[in-house]
This record gives sequence, C-alpha cells and structure tokens, in this order.
Amino acid sequence: MKGIAFIAAAAIAATVTFAGTAPAAAQSGNLSFFVTSTGAGKGADLGGLEGADKHCQALAAAVGAGAKTWRAYLSTQGAGAVNARDRIGKGPWVNAKGEVIAKSVEDLHGSANGITKATALTEKGTVVNGRGDTPNTHDVLTGTQPDGTAFAAGEDRTCGNWTKSGADGIATVGHSDRTGLDESAAAKSWNSSHNSRGGCSQDALKSTGGAGLFYCFAAN
Repeated sequence: MKGIAFIAAAAIAATVTFAGTAPAAAQSGNLSFFVTSTGAGKGADLGGLEGADKHCQALAAAVGAGAKTWRAYLSTQGAGAVNARDRIGKGPWVNAKGEVIAKSVEDLHGSANGITKATALTEKGTVVNGRGDTPNTHDVLTGTQPDGTAFAAGEDRTCGNWTKSGADGIATVGHSDRTGLDESAAAKSWNSSHNSRGGCSQDALKSTGGAGLFYCFAAN
C-alpha cells in the first residue's frame, strides 16, 4: 500500500509541476512588447533602424520569443523619414506578464494606452527603474512626436537617425514610468517627453535619466 501511495503522490507532484510551468511558456509565446533590458552600449548610436531591430530580435530570442518579427519603436528624419507608429504592426501587444499594452496603433497613441511603470517591462519581465529609483533609467529613446510620427527635417531629434554617440545631436525620449518633474502631458508621455541633454553619448543620456533603452514591438 505504501508503494502505491508513493507512486500516486509522485504522479500528483508531476502534474502540479507541469501545471505550474505551463503559464510561463505561454507568456513567452505571447510576448509582443517590451523595453530593452540593455541598450546598444554606444549611447544613441544603435546602428540605425536596422541595428535597433536586430537588438530587439536578439533580446526576444533570448527569452523564447524570437520567432516573431521585432521592430524598434523609433522614428527617423530627413529624406525617406520613417514614423515609429508605422513600423510596429497593428497590435494587440502584451508584455512579459501577458498584460495588454494596447489593442491597436490608435489605442497606443491615445487615452487607451496601458503603459505604466508596472507594465512597461523588459523582455525578462523586470521593471525599468523610474523617477525616484537609483539609477533612474526611464528615458526611452524614440525620436518621435506624441502621435508616433517623425519630426520634420531640421533640428536633430534622432541623434543622426540613430548613428551618433558623440557630443553633437540630441534625441527625443519618452518616460517609461509616465512620471516627470511635473504633471504636464509631456512629463507623463511614454514616447515624447523631452530631448536628451549634451549630445548622444551614453553619459549624455544618463544625465537626464536614461541608459539608451528603447521600446520593441512584435510587428506580426
């Protein structure tokens, strides 16, 4: 009888273990939005849009979500300017915990946007440091206007279309925690809060609360 009881207990334990691991695998498969856990390491020089997309793809692949086509939420300027909102597919998008960020491009850029400090997670499911944390890394590179479109040619807002890491140029950033110095719309903007200060280097990005992080979306 003891042998039978042991076998039964082992079977139950195996069932519990399987049930406990299944949701994690499902969430990894559903992941379609994240903030990069690390930047490219060269400030705002991401290797252009192509390099930024590759970084998104590599990070996604590391957590089992590499079968999707990943795109960085970044705009460019000048001839052939690209709008960030046009690069990321149609949605919906969910984070590493399966929480819906937005159901559509319109939701993402409107009042239905679900990005907060608690939901703007990295591909690993970790929270990005925000205002009040040390270090604060809530400045997320976007180079875009609030509606997700590119800035007109002229003043650099994209650090040379994501190829500069020196003292010249600036990049527009959003706040992943939707928190800033005041209650203004800009301070609470996830994608268009303010410009970087003092150039495009890693140190310049750090000076206002950044680390060269950016948003990644699954486009399919």
